[in-house]
Amino acid sequence: MEIMKPQRARLTFSTTDVLKFVIPSVIGILLFMTPLMWKGQVTIPIAILAKELQALLTDWLPQLTFFLIAVSFIGSVIVKLHKPAWLARSPFWTSLFDVPPFWLIIRGLGVLFALATLFHIGPEWIQSEDTGQVLLFDLLPLLFVVFLLAGMLLPLLVNFGLLEFIGALMIKVMRPLFTLPGRSSIDCLTSWLGDGTIGVLLTSKQYETGYYTKREAAVIGTTFSAVSITFCFVVLAQVKLEHLFIPFYITVSLAGLVAAIIMPRIPPLSRKRDTYYDSDRPAEKEAIPENYTPWRWGVSQAVRKAKENTGMRGFASEGLKNIMDLWIGVVPVVMAIGTLALILAEYTPIFKWLGLPFLPLLELMQVPEAQAASQTMIVGFADMFLPTVLAGSIESELTRFVIAAISVTQLIYMSEVGGLLLGSKIPISLKDLFIIFIERTLITLPVVVLAAHLIF
Repeated sequence: MEIMKPQRARLTFSTTDVLKFVIPSVIGILLFMTPLMWKGQVTIPIAILAKELQALLTDWLPQLTFFLIAVSFIGSVIVKLHKPAWLARSPFWTSLFDVPPFWLIIRGLGVLFALATLFHIGPEWIQSEDTGQVLLFDLLPLLFVVFLLAGMLLPLLVNFGLLEFIGALMIKVMRPLFTLPGRSSIDCLTSWLGDGTIGVLLTSKQYETGYYTKREAAVIGTTFSAVSITFCFVVLAQVKLEHLFIPFYITVSLAGLVAAIIMPRIPPLSRKRDTYYDSDRPAEKEAIPENYTPWRWGVSQAVRKAKENTGMRGFASEGLKNIMDLWIGVVPVVMAIGTLALILAEYTPIFKWLGLPFLPLLELMQVPEAQAASQTMIVGFADMFLPTVLAGSIESELTRFVIAAISVTQLIYMSEVGGLLLGSKIPISLKDLFIIFIERTLITLPVVVLAAHLIF
């Protein structure tokens, strides 16, 4: 008896429908995911635009950032005290300013730290060039312009079907390896080629829109918001090993892959609920219908998504909401949490004490100058550059290589990605972030040390 194979579904979309998916998606790929050489570095167009805009506004960015942090805090206080009627009619503005008491305190700390740093008042340990100034004059100006450009242009990646198309093609890779939907591969690519912050932003928007479950968003935000190629080169230059960039990046990529396979399968990430942001509905099963190939299903879903768009007005409206959400909701958190972490790193021995358990492990792995290296293992939780700064006095190239690679593969540092995750709607707590940081360190350290022994 002959078994009938299911017939392939016919795609009945017009050329105009397909172009609504293709044109915005191609523009998004060119802006966010196309590597090119610029001033001797590999980067992407959106990062170039951000740096050029930052250079144009450089004298005003710290003041603008302080203004946003002040508006965030003062607006929240007014809303808490007076509950204006217009706010109840706007879910967007309500979510922006009507925050729980804990986040109100964080916004208040952000104002105090920014005020002390901008006007050079108060204790030195708040406004020094190693604490508050790192955030207000170095990191936040960059985040200001990245949030402006990425917030406005991210809909090109999100709203016109690109994620649906790539998701269908990548289901058979991402789900079995990383327990994630295929569309999450885009988050990883935007981080890898551009910046981890852009990956977090993309993941957060997808989670709020209902495309990722709580567990999936937490896994992607803490595991796939990889450090960009450009950032890797900067870290390697800090330890004077630029000539080893290729073996370094291969090492980092391999260690990151191992961590990405293991991390979703162990707590705390494995214990996150597979339900969505706006309800308790269970996770949907991602599958391709029998009468579709992955390619045809991807095109079908992508065109259907693109047809839902409401034109330029809707595009601009969503972009502006993205920007305000990031400026008002995230910038104060990064200022507060990042400054606190740097204060602990610079003015207390807490990170040195926390690094002591790594000493016997490093000695067992035959890492030279293990005592000095152990002090760098935890300090990266505050800021990714701190381990390589502390490694400056270490003579062993092998040890400096290990420290640089670990600082990249740890991913979770509070002065940027950690602060962004806490400021987003992704269900991750400070305790979760520290546990994930330790787990990533323990998982990637043997891979990095083995590679270092093979290279040196």
